[in-house]
This record gives sequence, C-alpha cells and structure tokens, in this order.
Amino acid sequence: MTAFFPGRPVIDAYGDGGFRFAGMSHRGSILALPSGVYSWTADGAALRPEDFEGVFAERAEIDHVLLGTGRAMARPVRVVTEAFAERGIALEAMATGAAISTYNLLLAERRRVAAALIAVA
Repeated sequence: MTAFFPGRPVIDAYGDGGFRFAGMSHRGSILALPSGVYSWTADGAALRPEDFEGVFAERAEIDHVLLGTGRAMARPVRVVTEAFAERGIALEAMATGAAISTYNLLLAERRRVAAALIAVA
C-alpha cells in the first residue's frame, strides 16, 4: 500500500466522489492512518476484515477508528466489529461527514485516531 500523502493532514472537504486534504484532492475512498492517507477500494455495502489490513498493520499507533459509511450511517457486519475487538481497537461507524468532523477534532487533540472514509458522490 503506497501513501497518497504521507503524514496526518486534516480532511478539508468531501463530496463529488472524493476528498480534499493538504492542498490536494483524491477521487475515491480513503484510509487516513498515522503513516499517511491511502486510497481505499473497499465496497461500503460489503466490508470485510480484509478491507482493514492497513489499519490493523498500524494498530500499535491506533486506539480508535472512525468508519465513514457514506451519506448515512450503516453498521458494519459482525465479523468486522469482531476483528476490531480482537485487536483492541475501538470502531465507530457514522456518516462520512460526521466521521470527518470527529476525525479532525480528535486529530487536533493529538489522539491516536484513524479513519476509513467511504466517498460520497
């Protein structure tokens, strides 16, 4: 997995199928991890634990993951929530806009947070 942007920028905007951060834009979903922002090709309707391998690889640096599920909040399937629980990482699902706001706030507080954000058209 290659970083689209190394580092931990705030997410400035979302919509039109992508995100803006650090003066750049990205079309599609993203993972915002301690090591950088990565393109994420997960299918929001059918998330699996394998979709979060990047998150799990950095679990030593992450206490909390915000899952932005699109326009509306959708709960992940049990196997996904169990995969996070087994690794001691809190997972909170919410609409993508709310996840971005919460991520930016927790990032400003220097919390050990990551975000898995599904793009909104």
